Amino acid sequence: MGLFDRLRGGGGPRVAFFGIDGVPYSLIADNEGTFENLHAFGSGGEIDSIVPPESSACWPALTTGVNPGTTGVYGFQDREVDSYETYVPMGQDVQATRLWSRVDDAGGEATVMNVPVTFPPDRDVQRMVSGFLSPGVEKAAYPDELRETLEALEYKIDVNAKLGHKDDKEAFIEDAHRTLDARFEAFKHYLEGDDWDLFFGVFMTTDRVNHFLFKDYAQDGEYKAEFIEFYAKLDRYLGELRGMLDEKTTMVVASDHGFTSLDHEVKCNVWLENNGWLSFEDDDHDSLGDIADDTRAYSLIPGRFYINLEGREPRGSVPEDEYEAVRKELKADLEALEGPDGRPVADRIVTKEDAFRGEHDEIAPDLVVIPNDGFDLKSGFRGGESVFDVGPRNGMHSFENACLFVDDADATVEDADLYDIAPTILDLLDIGIDRGEFDGASLL
Repeated sequence: MGLFDRLRGGGGPRVAFFGIDGVPYSLIADNEGTFENLHAFGSGGEIDSIVPPESSACWPALTTGVNPGTTGVYGFQDREVDSYETYVPMGQDVQATRLWSRVDDAGGEATVMNVPVTFPPDRDVQRMVSGFLSPGVEKAAYPDELRETLEALEYKIDVNAKLGHKDDKEAFIEDAHRTLDARFEAFKHYLEGDDWDLFFGVFMTTDRVNHFLFKDYAQDGEYKAEFIEFYAKLDRYLGELRGMLDEKTTMVVASDHGFTSLDHEVKCNVWLENNGWLSFEDDDHDSLGDIADDTRAYSLIPGRFYINLEGREPRGSVPEDEYEAVRKELKADLEALEGPDGRPVADRIVTKEDAFRGEHDEIAPDLVVIPNDGFDLKSGFRGGESVFDVGPRNGMHSFENACLFVDDADATVEDADLYDIAPTILDLLDIGIDRGEFDGASLL
């Protein structure tokens, strides 16, 4: 049974969710003419992201309703237990129950497309193409029919971000449009053709455009018109998708984090080395595995700081009874860190106890720095490098200013965060939940 049959009656409530990765609410609120369709939603507003506000951690949190201590995913790069080795978390590393699994358990069907951190595709749902970090459509799509259809549509998992590194951004912008167009065509095809209770698709290209063009928008730069043109197309596509839905279907649109202009990349491990917190066994170091025994702290992106704790790290130098004092000292040093313009780098610093809870917090960072606008916290291992740098990107993630739109007048998007989205979608689907299983709550 497809969309045409549903329009004739039958079936229960449905939800069509569309992610717009990294789109800040302020961009939408300040440009009503560009976002006519989103402004027509029943409820919408600004929401908070999570700590840390990185897509690899955000999408597992959004699709489960729980924090990284429960999902087991803290960022693009995570640390192995009892090791300095790191790995890139993939779908199988997400330890909490995803929305589409709950729909499947309730006897429903789900179509899931382009969600980050879902590779390899879940074969328990009727259809899935994995998103960001997937090797390509051939391996990321299930079943085979989906792969064949996507290849015919010239569907891509992601935009070619390397094109954004060039001074001339025209090729990057053209590739972003091609990626967006193919994503829309694929969503439209399966929105209409599949029998689903939950349709869950993510537009990832928005994050890429923001990384390379956001300052052009914010400061009337060279590519501001192209930036607005891209978003006008996105809003038009969202409007067309909304028009395909019947009265029993609620459309939800959300971003996983906000965005702001980037002025300085901050190489945190270089700063730690320069300030006596981190040292290496030799000059030719390029990873955590090269740190020396007297190291007291190290960092992973974005802004995650770890005490080199005795009994937890392989070569831990900080005794457990000194942990709190050392962490307090590190926190004070980070609070005092200033950028080239004299502004504090840290907006606030969050402890692991305040940010994370769950069975997988043994790899949690001890401190997470939420930076002030303009400072993007990297790792960086090469000694002698400058702490502050300027790279090809001019936009960065932010904790505040993510967005959520629910096409239901009963929804109240106020004092909300990323964790509220999963229970809200389940509530819209009339799927019962145990409130204690989630870090958020339904907004209905």
